[in-house]
Amino acid sequence: TTMYANVAMKYAYSLHWSTQTMTTIGEVQAPTQLWEFIYLTITFLLGVMIFASIVGSIGNIITNITANRSAFQDRLDHLKEYMGYRNVGKDLQNRIIRWFDYLWAQRHTFEEEEVLKYLPDKLQAEMAIHVHLATLKQVELFQNCESGFLIALVLKLKHQVYSPGDYVCRKGDIGREMFIVKQGMLQVTADDGRALATLSDGSYFGEISLLNVGKNGNRRTANVRSVGYSDLFCLRKEDLLHALNDYPEMREVLKEAARKKLNLNNQSPRAETPEAARKKLARDTKPDKDDDTQETERRISFTNSVELADTLGKRLDELEKLVLTLAKEVKTTNENVLSLQRHLITPHSQQQPTGSSSGVLRDSSSCSD
Repeated sequence: TTMYANVAMKYAYSLHWSTQTMTTIGEVQAPTQLWEFIYLTITFLLGVMIFASIVGSIGNIITNITANRSAFQDRLDHLKEYMGYRNVGKDLQNRIIRWFDYLWAQRHTFEEEEVLKYLPDKLQAEMAIHVHLATLKQVELFQNCESGFLIALVLKLKHQVYSPGDYVCRKGDIGREMFIVKQGMLQVTADDGRALATLSDGSYFGEISLLNVGKNGNRRTANVRSVGYSDLFCLRKEDLLHALNDYPEMREVLKEAARKKLNLNNQSPRAETPEAARKKLARDTKPDKDDDTQETERRISFTNSVELADTLGKRLDELEKLVLTLAKEVKTTNENVLSLQRHLITPHSQQQPTGSSSGVLRDSSSCSD
């Protein structure tokens, strides 16, 4: 009693007891000095704050890991709901879902324009040059163009992804853009579906109709179909014309290169001898097999990537559920500890009057003696 006679000691003891109860810290040696009460109270509070920050950081890490997947899955779920509402065929639904899976596996889940729009124009140009200029320089059509013109075109390139069997363009369509193959394989096909040529990384097409070269003007001269999943860069006609307004001398350079390509394509079948045709057929047979093998390997690799991504997503979901379960168990344990403390405190408070009354009886008996 004498120890708690001081008002400061009473407040320190009350704050220490409430902090210890709130933090559910077990039995520790009771302090006796004022500075000990203050020191232990501050230590309890600091420990609780550090523990809360660690748990909160872990929760944020888990949430951020699954945030992109959750946002991407929400977009896919909305699209599935819309396709179900519009009674879209199962074949088309499966193609669209596989296209989304490919986007997720290749990390094409964001729009470049949305990401780069916050940067100033100069930094956007440097970023686009760093990402796309090497691909643009591989295009034979632009190899004789000056660097300023290439930089102007780089800023206008748009990324597009095509699924297996998709037609990028059809013969006779109006040509409003040209395409550069970044990754993948496409086939130039005839009207009856025969493959006339194969386009791979660094190839380009659509420039003839874009520049109005040849007898077909701005019409497409062939069908181009994607064999597997293909990543293409698209350059629209108005963007090319806008760049040519700043570099008018490049117009004739591009047209001359397009004419050479068109003349080469027109003359190569007539100039080919039977012996050369047989050699070409023997030479092209093996690449077709290699292309089929590569395409099969690509599809297997893509399927494995999708399965791995799904497995990883499921494991992350299980980890998140486990953390929530542990949090619930910690909360239940805290409640049990608090309940146990209440039970321990209640008998102690009830025994004090009994002790005092027995003391009175002993005093009265001693007086009677």
